[in-house]
Amino acid sequence: MNTIILKTDENSAHTSQEVTPSKIVCIGRNYVDHIKELANEIPDEMVVFIKPNSAISSTLLAKHNDDVLHYEAELSFLYQGGKFTAVALGLDLTKREVQGTLKAKGLPWERAKAFDKSAVFSDFISIEQENIQQLNLSLMINNELKQLGGVNLMMAKPDDILTELQTFLSLEDGDIVMTGTPKGVGVITPSDNFVGQVFLSEINNQTANLVLLNCQWPAL
Repeated sequence: MNTIILKTDENSAHTSQEVTPSKIVCIGRNYVDHIKELANEIPDEMVVFIKPNSAISSTLLAKHNDDVLHYEAELSFLYQGGKFTAVALGLDLTKREVQGTLKAKGLPWERAKAFDKSAVFSDFISIEQENIQQLNLSLMINNELKQLGGVNLMMAKPDDILTELQTFLSLEDGDIVMTGTPKGVGVITPSDNFVGQVFLSEINNQTANLVLLNCQWPAL
């Protein structure tokens, strides 16, 4: 089984532990601007799909078999003890052409979303409950800002997502919930350099953002 790394202190390797998620629950169409950029309809209810443990990876691929992959950066939460206890930057890798074909036929998305190594994660860092509403992400590719967004732009906030999910499925300790992507998704090219960040905005009336984690992936 694949694992992720949980750090209670980003600057200390001695507080790291491996966690084995049983599944990754993904929320789709949770940012209005992203819905518009893909010309999708705003959903009447939460869009939910699942990636298996075999999707977890720390390596960023530009292709899977012969299919070109697209990136979607997402705030991703670790579930433990009935709540979200840690956050990471996740990349939901998508076979966009395959997804379009499946959608046109009214078929599920697993072939486009749930393939091996389709969920790339940074380390997870512990988060205080009162800070979740101030979470943001940024993604730069080859020194160009591609994605920027946060909880304030989500249609369904993390608490709403957790409440809704618990009405129809069981989350196990160690499961991951990916909360959707802001606008700016695109194609991954081999040798692209991805640099991501998760940060808190406007904490204790501070004007500067508080960076929780930095991560980097070269596309292979």
